[in-house]
Amino acid sequence: MARDRGSKSKVPSRGSAVRRPEFANSQTSQSQDSPNTTPIRAPGRKTVPRAVAQPSRTTSSSGAVEKPPNKRRLPPGVKAVREIRKYQKSSDLLVAKLPFARVVREITETFVNDYTFAEPRVAMRWQSSALLALQEASEAFLVHLFEDANLCALHAKRVTIMQRDIQLARRIRGQWGGLG
Repeated sequence: MARDRGSKSKVPSRGSAVRRPEFANSQTSQSQDSPNTTPIRAPGRKTVPRAVAQPSRTTSSSGAVEKPPNKRRLPPGVKAVREIRKYQKSSDLLVAKLPFARVVREITETFVNDYTFAEPRVAMRWQSSALLALQEASEAFLVHLFEDANLCALHAKRVTIMQRDIQLARRIRGQWGGLG
């Protein structure tokens, strides 16, 4: 059977339903007549299989699309209990040292310069052991305050601590218990 080299094959338009083969716009490494031709893709053109481009989803018998199963979720409260046990086992400080030291220095600078009326601003110096002792005492105070506030919340048949629980705990403690 002889081939007609002079005739052009009809190329379907873009909107037509006929699909073109993958190598329709490609060049071949050998001549058209040789049987061992390998198509070379046009530069810059990449094809992505449809199965890879779209995430795999399964459809149920009702026709609804179901998402793939995510990582197993923990019941509510399990992570909180783990954190509580972790912090109860440890004895290290909970607040970072450098931010705490900055807050202490800012407060002391405000008090010293506002109440001494010193013209040249006085910068107080702190020993690291003094800052550490102050941080230990303040964290112990806050932990004890939150324990009392938790008891107030439980008495009100709640699990969540609210501002009014902390206020009630401080009021019950009195002047020496943090009301000042």
